[in-house]
Amino acid sequence: MKTRIEQLPKAELHIHIEGALEPELMFKLAQRNHKKLPFDSVEAAKQAYEFKDLKSFLDIYYQGANVLWREEDFYDLTWHYLQKAKKQNICHTEIFFDPQTHTNRGIPFEVIITGISEALKVARERLNISSHLILCFLRDLTIESAFETLKTATKYGDKIIAFGLDSAEKNNPPSKFKEVFDKVRAEGFLTVAHAGEEGTSDYIWQAINLLKVSRIDHGVRCIDDPNLVKFLADKQIPLTVCPLSNVKLKVFNSLGEHNLKTLLNQGLCITINSDDPAYFGGYLNENFIAITEALNLTKAELKKLVNNSFQASFLSQQEKENLFIQ
Repeated sequence: MKTRIEQLPKAELHIHIEGALEPELMFKLAQRNHKKLPFDSVEAAKQAYEFKDLKSFLDIYYQGANVLWREEDFYDLTWHYLQKAKKQNICHTEIFFDPQTHTNRGIPFEVIITGISEALKVARERLNISSHLILCFLRDLTIESAFETLKTATKYGDKIIAFGLDSAEKNNPPSKFKEVFDKVRAEGFLTVAHAGEEGTSDYIWQAINLLKVSRIDHGVRCIDDPNLVKFLADKQIPLTVCPLSNVKLKVFNSLGEHNLKTLLNQGLCITINSDDPAYFGGYLNENFIAITEALNLTKAELKKLVNNSFQASFLSQQEKENLFIQ
């Protein structure tokens, strides 16, 4: 089964590009930019990647992001992920980036998006990997900061397909950002949102009803509300589920307790993704392999998960149909 998983074409729809910053590259960029890291070595960094919840992860995540300063840094980071994606038979990826993490450090928005976009362009030409870029607002910052980011981002609207919502979920409900998401949609962009990872199932309802999202990122807490599960199945609103991340951040105690198979068999459009692979111990194939072994997924269920990744993407219908496996 492992070989079959590795050979299958796939799409990845929930990958934070800053979360693909491997310790080796982190140290390389820190040296290039003369930045001091809180770790003495690559091995010490890896040992620090033990988290008790989302916040403890974010504390280290933002420390790592401090090494990103130049356009070439964002290019190198993105290109590193895309090379890994090619080896894993990812043929389409939709990448999150968090500009506020960097603009709050004085880095111009143009530097961030140009570096990332150039790597995506090269990957289309050289690696035959199609892609879209999704800007995420940090939900633990103010709505005023989100509006300011949106105003700048619209100048580069041709490079962005959607806007999302990520970072610390607790006490930062989707309703906090309703007005800025209204503006996002009025500008012609699609919307997605992290909801129902640490937050309650009500956060998922808010993302659907107030932010009008096309997809829910994570969404595993939907199982607490049978009416929500039925709604998600009926409307085929996709969930971008990240199994290794869920265990690493204590959403589930083990992969064997994960509800992915239960939700899939209830008719939800479930997809598998890696979230922040440098920190959570695995890229897309590792997530597929680990959850398949833990839940004893069948070949039919694997096929469904792969085709769901294409169906849930922001590709055109014709592009989706060209990728579906039979």
